[in-house]
Amino acid sequence: MTANGWFQIAIFFALVLACAKPLGLYMARVFERERTFTDRIFRPIERLIYRLTGIDETHEMRWTEYAIVMLLFSVVTLLATYAIERLQHFLPLNPQHLANVTPDLALNTAASFTTNTNWQSYVPEATMSYLTQMLTLAYHNFFSAAVGMALAVALIRGISRKESKTLGNFWVDTTRASLWVLLPGCLIYALLLVSQGVVQNFRPYDQATLVQPQSVTTTGIDGKATTQTITTQSIAQGPVASQEAIKMLGTNGGGFFNANSAHPFENPTPLSNLMQMFSIFLIPAALTVTLGRMVKAPAHGWAIFAAMALLFFAGVFVSYYSEAQANPLLHSVNQHASALQAGGNMEGKEVRFGIANSALFATVTTDASCGAVNSMHDSFMPLGGLVPLVNIMLGEVIFGGVGAGLYGMLIFVVLAVFIAGLMVGRTPEYLGKKIESFDVKMAMLYVLIFPLSILGFSAVSLTMPNIGLASLANAGPHGLSEILYAYTSTTGNNGSAFAGLNANTPWYNLSLATAMLVGRFFMIVPMLAIAGNLAQKKLVPPSQGTFPVHTALFTVLLVGVILIVGALTFFPALSLGPILEHLLMHAGKAF
Repeated sequence: MTANGWFQIAIFFALVLACAKPLGLYMARVFERERTFTDRIFRPIERLIYRLTGIDETHEMRWTEYAIVMLLFSVVTLLATYAIERLQHFLPLNPQHLANVTPDLALNTAASFTTNTNWQSYVPEATMSYLTQMLTLAYHNFFSAAVGMALAVALIRGISRKESKTLGNFWVDTTRASLWVLLPGCLIYALLLVSQGVVQNFRPYDQATLVQPQSVTTTGIDGKATTQTITTQSIAQGPVASQEAIKMLGTNGGGFFNANSAHPFENPTPLSNLMQMFSIFLIPAALTVTLGRMVKAPAHGWAIFAAMALLFFAGVFVSYYSEAQANPLLHSVNQHASALQAGGNMEGKEVRFGIANSALFATVTTDASCGAVNSMHDSFMPLGGLVPLVNIMLGEVIFGGVGAGLYGMLIFVVLAVFIAGLMVGRTPEYLGKKIESFDVKMAMLYVLIFPLSILGFSAVSLTMPNIGLASLANAGPHGLSEILYAYTSTTGNNGSAFAGLNANTPWYNLSLATAMLVGRFFMIVPMLAIAGNLAQKKLVPPSQGTFPVHTALFTVLLVGVILIVGALTFFPALSLGPILEHLLMHAGKAF
């Protein structure tokens, strides 16, 4: 680790901290339908949208109606995405004449982008046409993010309102999230990315002549070897910047290219790299300020921000420290290779970003439900790979996805307040609302669904040698980590991967699609049930026994609850994966 590396990490977090408050206050005004400086531009457009779609913006929804409308909207858009993927060969904006996507892969991708996961079991530039990328995938990038923001705001309203049966209007919340926040942000952001060299065009792929032709030998089914000389390379391009902007700002993560943000057309410069990491955290961090403003307890919002910041810095420290170390196995095998790694583990990393920015990006993208990568997590040292895995296993509440991170953190807040109440022997309260058995049951249902999907699907895959294990590139604990990471990433709606697993098979496409849908929608329903129940309650005046939720003690308790839940649930699996691999690596064994 170097002082320069920590300086860059400090600059990144300072930018997030500086922008969280103004954006958070702006979003609070947007969702509370107060006047903003952008009303002259967006209010007429909003009214036109409601008039064309027949939406009554004054209609308020109960939590059950809010959930049903959200689910129906998601199902319809999922099916539309599936249909376009299956028909893309016959549709326009397909200059490479790419074939229709296979049924299992199309379903996996449709579920992936609908749930804000953006898991990609395919090579985008060789599978998806420009129309599919823009009309379905980039579209979902906007609306899956807007839905997450709407759900977070619905839960905040449940906390802030008293004796109310409604949580707002799903259509109004998603429209405002898209029109007031995501669209203008992405317009400016895309132009900044283009200024850095990110590609934006509709041209067919270029063919470049290789300076040094390459000979490739392949063996056919009949066992005969065939040698082919490669003299040209296809240079993929397309409308990249527009998708890159919402990919990051909406914490989506699905890359236009297979190499994602390690590709020079997606992320060409150190400045574009900083902008991408900053944009991942921007809205999730600002939503803590929005929470504080809407519940009229700004200090509470900052206490939650502090809890997220503590977990973030712990993760980036472990990741950076681990990747800054040389691989101990290289010293015993090759003295020259060991000397080359004296500055740290550069395997799977771009030289233009280095170790500090690779470790930081890996931590940021898995703290949030983004999944974009500028280095390959499969090539990290065992403890370096442990950090992204643990970040997702904690529920991606360390700032988290747009909206999803905040409502996930508020579930842990409910549990933390409940535990605090048990400690002093009185009914727990949260911002003047009594936390009762129904709230705790729904919170525990939310928490338990997550590991059930991850560990259940991982266990099934491990018991099928010809289906689950056949896709692995590595054996032993690293192979376990590859499978465990896949189901953790999809259930957590992250989308990043340990690239050693070939997930483009019928089993993995279908099981991972199921994990994504479970991780998104099965957890949203109990969260909205809590919101609806809290909204109906009366406010209880604070007393000497009320546990304050704006102090350092609350922040420490909240962090402790998050770590304990994650440690108790996933430590046995982690001990057989990256932790065991780390110990075996120092004992001289690799996988």
